Amino acid sequence: MSKTREMLVDVARQLFAKSGLENTTMNDIAIASRKGRRTLYTYFKNKNEIYWAVVESELAHLLQRLKDIANKDLPPEEKLTNYILTRLEAVKETVLRNGTLKAEFFRDIWKVEQARKNIDMHEVVLLKGILKEGVDRGDFRITSVSATATILHYALKGLDVPYIRDNFTEMGLERLRVKEYIADLVLYGIKK
Repeated sequence: MSKTREMLVDVARQLFAKSGLENTTMNDIAIASRKGRRTLYTYFKNKNEIYWAVVESELAHLLQRLKDIANKDLPPEEKLTNYILTRLEAVKETVLRNGTLKAEFFRDIWKVEQARKNIDMHEVVLLKGILKEGVDRGDFRITSVSATATILHYALKGLDVPYIRDNFTEMGLERLRVKEYIADLVLYGIKK
């Protein structure tokens, strides 16, 4: 991605977060970026296209954080724990960083699912790698790495909104411990 395009996407993200998608114009983006409208239209046909570029950029940033964890030289149990903890925080930070964009974006669940389709596939691959490493080392007893990775991914995804909204604290759970409870449940289950 060119530096100019990257800068335009970041300026648009900030404007969308501050004023919302509907209240931000292509002209606003051009002015805030100190680039002419011609430059903006060289990279993007319309506001919808730059909006999706913002979404893709945010998801790419999130995915990179997860890849960094998956590629660390750690024992599989520690790697999986770090992955879960990082994922919960990274998703929350991504959403909160985008202000009013989150409200508009999350109103349409189909848009969310379409945007996340690509990252979902990558996340399952990362989880498979961590789980397979654990099985190969004898740390994890898993019948199907593929099925477990998929189920784990959807379980974590299902925790996104309650975690972002801090629903766990409202239920009396200590905020800092929630991630640990989740990681413990995934790693150790509930069986005695």
